[in-house]
Amino acid sequence: MSDPQNPVAEPAYQDRTFRSPAGIAGGVLLLALGTWLGVDAAIRGEGRTPWLALAGLLLAVPLVVAYTVRPCVYANDDRLRIRNPFRSITLPWASVATLRSGYSNEVLTNDGTKFQLWAIPVSLRGRKKAARRQSQAAAAGDPTSGKSFLDPTTRATRSTGDQSMDSLRELAERQADAESAQGEPVVRWAYEILAPCAAGAVLLVVLLAVT
Repeated sequence: MSDPQNPVAEPAYQDRTFRSPAGIAGGVLLLALGTWLGVDAAIRGEGRTPWLALAGLLLAVPLVVAYTVRPCVYANDDRLRIRNPFRSITLPWASVATLRSGYSNEVLTNDGTKFQLWAIPVSLRGRKKAARRQSQAAAAGDPTSGKSFLDPTTRATRSTGDQSMDSLRELAERQADAESAQGEPVVRWAYEILAPCAAGAVLLVVLLAVT
């Protein structure tokens, strides 16, 4: 429950979450393989090899996590929260100008700042499949085939990423004027990712320089 004296401080309902299952699965596999090879080199390696392996892990593991497991988009009636590889962005709906899809899915703020939605990747293959389904529906005389993407009856003929963007656009349009959705964008750097990456890179350069 939100504070009755500050009703817009925290939403009293659960966020909708958008993530890329394929990205997470790929990241987990890369982490498992990299950890196995790195630990093996650290245990069995000779000379500076163990230190090089540990430095490589310190650099690589956060990067893999940043680009595969970390990205996520949270949305509720108050705001859109974007967790990208190296930044976390909080956008009250009133600060969102538009959400657009091209070769990547992006959100634009009222001041023209653009943020990419890493957690909702664009699948050109998925769009082609969706286009074929729409063509087949039109050929079969489906009355929903020509409707706007905002109509929920058309969702089944759109790719997964485009369906997610449709949902976010609807939420942005509906909540833009809500009192609880007012505010300015907030951007925070992911130092929990950047710090170990920097440490690993510095250690790796030093080890290679003295080898």
